[in-house]
Amino acid sequence: MVAHGDAMEATDHTEMSSMSTMAMAFFTSTATPLYSEAWTPSSAGAYAGTCIFLIILAIVLRALFTAKSYLDAKALESSLKRRYVVVADQHTVSDKAADTNSLTGILTSNGQEENVRIVQAPSKHIQPWRFSVDLPRAAIMTVIAGVGYLLMLAVMTYNVGYFLSVLGGTFAGELAFGRFNQGMMTM
Repeated sequence: MVAHGDAMEATDHTEMSSMSTMAMAFFTSTATPLYSEAWTPSSAGAYAGTCIFLIILAIVLRALFTAKSYLDAKALESSLKRRYVVVADQHTVSDKAADTNSLTGILTSNGQEENVRIVQAPSKHIQPWRFSVDLPRAAIMTVIAGVGYLLMLAVMTYNVGYFLSVLGGTFAGELAFGRFNQGMMTM
C-alpha cells in the first residue's frame, strides 16, 4: 500500500512540475515556439521574422474588418437602390397609406403609357437573406475569427515581443484602414 501511495505522489509531483513550466507572466525570450514546436525561432533573426509575421497578421486582421464593412455597406446600398414597381390598377395595402418613399410616374412600354407608383425599399429594416450577400459575409467572418484566434494564441505565449508585435500590427492596421470604416458604419 505504501508503494502505491508513493507512486501516486510522484505522478502528482511530475504533473505539477510540468504545469509550473507554463508561463504565467510576461517574459522575454527569442526561442519561444509559435503555434507548434517546429516554429521555434533559433536565432535573433528568426525571432524578428516571427515578430514581423505577427505584425503583418494583425494588419491583415484590420484589413479584413475593413473589407467586411465595405461589403456590408455595398450590400445595403444596393438594397436601398432596389426599387419595386407596382402594376397599374392593382391596389395594395401600401397604396392606401401615405407613403413618403414612393413616386408616381408614367411608364411607357411599346408605345403604351401606364400610371405606376415606384416604391423604394425602406431603409430601416433587416434585409432579406440573400445568397450573394450572406455567403461572402459568413466566409469573411470565418477568416476574421481564424486570424483573430491565431493572434490570441500568439499573445497567450506571454512573450513580450509577440505581444508587442500584435499590438503594433493592430495599431498600424488601424492607422492604414481605420478611416475607411468611419463612413461605412453610418450608412
